[in-house]
Amino acid sequence: MKEITTIGLDTAKSVFQVHGVHADHQPVLRRQLKRRQVLPFFAKLSPCIVGIEACSASHHWSRELTKLGHSVRLIPPRYVKPYVKSQKNDATDAEAICEAVTRPSMRFVPTKTRGQQSMLMLHRTRHLLIRQRTATINAIRAHLVEFGIAAGIR
Repeated sequence: MKEITTIGLDTAKSVFQVHGVHADHQPVLRRQLKRRQVLPFFAKLSPCIVGIEACSASHHWSRELTKLGHSVRLIPPRYVKPYVKSQKNDATDAEAICEAVTRPSMRFVPTKTRGQQSMLMLHRTRHLLIRQRTATINAIRAHLVEFGIAAGIR
C-alpha cells in the first residue's frame, strides 16, 4: 500500500469517516472509525496532512492529532461545500475535505487552545443567559398586560 500523504476527516458524535490519498491524489483509504478508534488509528500512521471541517469539536481533534505529529488544517464548512461531488453524506464530506485541504488558495482556521475555547464558552453562556433573562422579562410584561397591568420600560 502506498504511503498516505493527505487525509480528510469528517467528524461526528460517534462514527468518523476517513478518506486518504497518496501523493498523486489517488484514494487509498476509505474507512469509518468509531470515536475510540481515532487516536490509535492516527498513531499508527506516518505524519501527514489532515483536513478537518472547522466546528466546535474540531479544535480538540486538531490538538490531539498535532501531538501525534500530523499537520492539521481546519477548513471553514463553506469552503468545503463546493468540493462535495454527489449526495451529501459523511463519506463524500470526508472526500471533499481531503480535496479542499490540498488547494493552494485555501484559507484555514487557526486551532484554538483550550484556554481560548474556555473563554469563548464563557462569553456564549453569558450571552445565552442575557437573552433568556430578556425573554422572561418580556413574557412577564406581556402576561401582565393581558390583565391590564402595564409596566413601564426603564
